[in-house]
Amino acid sequence: MKKILIGFYILIIIGIIVCISNSDIFDNKNSKAIAAGEKVYNKNCLVCHGETGKGEGLNAGTALNSQNFLNTVSDKDLFNYVKYGREGTGMPAYGPRLSEKDINNLVAFMRDWQTEEKDYAVPKTISGNPERGEKQYNLYCLNCHGEAGAGKLKMGTVLANPQYLKYTTDKQIWLSTAYGREETRMGPSLKGLDGARQLSKEEITDIVSYIRTLKPKTETPNDYLEP
Repeated sequence: MKKILIGFYILIIIGIIVCISNSDIFDNKNSKAIAAGEKVYNKNCLVCHGETGKGEGLNAGTALNSQNFLNTVSDKDLFNYVKYGREGTGMPAYGPRLSEKDINNLVAFMRDWQTEEKDYAVPKTISGNPERGEKQYNLYCLNCHGEAGAGKLKMGTVLANPQYLKYTTDKQIWLSTAYGREETRMGPSLKGLDGARQLSKEEITDIVSYIRTLKPKTETPNDYLEP
């Protein structure tokens, strides 16, 4: 009889666990954060990054709703991008404007765009030759990202931006260069993928090493948006 009761209690506990896992008890909190984040996004971000987050806004904005991008950044990265912005560009620092709760809700909203998990092949050590990298950059990257990473409006992000260099890891720069962002002008560059550029892993590593040497210009480019 005792064994039967123990088995009965175990079944009840398992049933409770299954019910909780299939309910929206935990999703409800995240759903509220996503809904609140959407309001923050529509008020502050939509004009540049667009209704779908693909950078189709009235003003120039990078594509955030990219599976390649979302698979290479953490929630902390997204938080820092919003909080600290990128000085000298159209991306202001929202830390003084939004509360941490607002920014966290915005991050939840952006993360909800991620629909798939991706695995990427990336070198364990990213340490190349910046001199070779500069030559590759001038051949393949300068047209969109400008001389010495100065950026071009509606073409390419400012790679020499201090916030970009501070809050973006070598691995993230390598992945962005190698795999690009789907449905944007930033196509893949890694040899074997379908991009126009067919660069080896070593050549991409050299480019990353060159980007790490870039220094921000003291003046904002004339063709770039004011914050």
